[in-house]
Amino acid sequence: MSEKHGKAVDLSHHLSDMAKARLPSPLKSLGKYMNKPGLISLAGGMPHPDYFPFADISANALAQNSYSVDESRRSSSLSWIWNIFGSKQKTIPITVPKYPTSPDQINLAVALQYGQASGLAQLQVFIKHFVSQVYSPAFSDWTTLIHTGNTDGLLRAFFTLLNPGEVFLTEEWTYPSATAATKPIGCKAVPVAMDGQGMRSDDLKKVLSEWDEQARGAKRPRVMYTVPIGQNPSGATMSLSRKQEIYDICVQYGKCHPTDKSVLYDLGTHMTLADVIILEDDPYYFLQLKEYHLPSERSAPSASKHDGAAFIASLEPSYLNIDVQGRVIRLDTFSKTIAPGSRLGFFTCNPLFAERLERAGETSTQAPCGFGQSLIAQLLTTWGYDGYVRWLHGLAVEYEVRRDYLLDSLSEEFHMRKGLGPAGVWEGLEVLEAHAKPTASEKFGYGSKYFSIVPPTSGMFLWVKLHFDDIPNFQPGDEESLEMQAWTKLAEAGVLVAPGWFFAADGVNPPEPGAGHFRIAFSNADFATFKTAVTTLGQVLREIHGQ
Repeated sequence: MSEKHGKAVDLSHHLSDMAKARLPSPLKSLGKYMNKPGLISLAGGMPHPDYFPFADISANALAQNSYSVDESRRSSSLSWIWNIFGSKQKTIPITVPKYPTSPDQINLAVALQYGQASGLAQLQVFIKHFVSQVYSPAFSDWTTLIHTGNTDGLLRAFFTLLNPGEVFLTEEWTYPSATAATKPIGCKAVPVAMDGQGMRSDDLKKVLSEWDEQARGAKRPRVMYTVPIGQNPSGATMSLSRKQEIYDICVQYGKCHPTDKSVLYDLGTHMTLADVIILEDDPYYFLQLKEYHLPSERSAPSASKHDGAAFIASLEPSYLNIDVQGRVIRLDTFSKTIAPGSRLGFFTCNPLFAERLERAGETSTQAPCGFGQSLIAQLLTTWGYDGYVRWLHGLAVEYEVRRDYLLDSLSEEFHMRKGLGPAGVWEGLEVLEAHAKPTASEKFGYGSKYFSIVPPTSGMFLWVKLHFDDIPNFQPGDEESLEMQAWTKLAEAGVLVAPGWFFAADGVNPPEPGAGHFRIAFSNADFATFKTAVTTLGQVLREIHGQ
């Protein structure tokens, strides 16, 4: 922890009534005595480790450099074949014994026992070092807390901050499980307009400054949920400068802490308004991708090698990097970098929030699964910090190749031309417009415009804007039914994508006349399957457009 930064300000006024009412778990509170030398513990109902039916757990893990970061090897016509068969699948053995042979050794006697909600000590040490090196929080007393994946972490964070009936801010298109998590306690999302970087700072300020409690039926929002990297579903990447604008607004609209000189004071009518806590859900942070170019415009990449420091420096920084007050709760997960089934992730936040989040975990999930914790902790400590960064770099290149291949396949199926985004989320951005390929008689023109895309710069998804204007007998107001018609036909043809309406923050599609949306993942299918899916998409869209 850096000495040059100040401590987090007092944000206790943000705790929900439920969070304030939480007490330490009576049995978990005994844990502080467990490391006392010579302690005879007869208090807990813990099974004896001798009776755990695992002598050890062993695995052959991939080496950290299993995936190449040299993009020049993918520039030939055989690049996709190389991608399938050319990766070095070297393995390294890892073993977690039942009993340790040294004091700091990861072992099953501890990992499979009832444990603290904070997680395995060895994993905590690795995560704290990782956060310090990668995110560089701007306040000194930050801490981390292990959780069972970002879905669990997000639910804990919402319940720690929101009272029933309150509202929270998020992008106009957002991750649907986030909005679903709060519905049982009557909390709703308030959409903020987006552009090519995700949430717009000017619209955030407009929403907060013009808030009318009587008209809205709720107090001004004091929690903001955001996915700033690989924005789900748009795939946008938010710059540090945009984050700074948003962070300053979240500080500005509220009572300023009297001892914090870095706060932007608002001495006008806003002195009594609620300041805003930022929930930074960032599962795709390390899948930041280079700009996409159409095959006809693509130059052969130069040979490249791994440089861990350069890779980390190339990533847009986290909100933590500018958080001088401790008002960010960052959620990381191993789901996208190791495996979703591990159900493992971590918070980074101020000590007050971490303590309350830990209390919430003690009486729900308790500690994350010991099998997952021990294997991942053993893998990470075997790789080391540098090895894990090398693994992350390889993953980023792999997902970039996947994105490019799917977009290249679309450019083969449709006539892709560049255009300029009209008013709305993509206003002023360069977009790729997919048209019907011209017939022999139309070889100097373009067929119907089927959809448009802004190639994502992070994450796992294409956000596809469907154009219905050219459909025979189209009438304004038909958009929602046409989106579901297209989605149903595609699903019945054997290709399942996510319909756009799933992602509307408040359940109402943002108005885009003549448009619908699909979210299409490029993360999982093999390349031959991508080809089949794109061909099927072309058949369905031509049918809908009457061609």
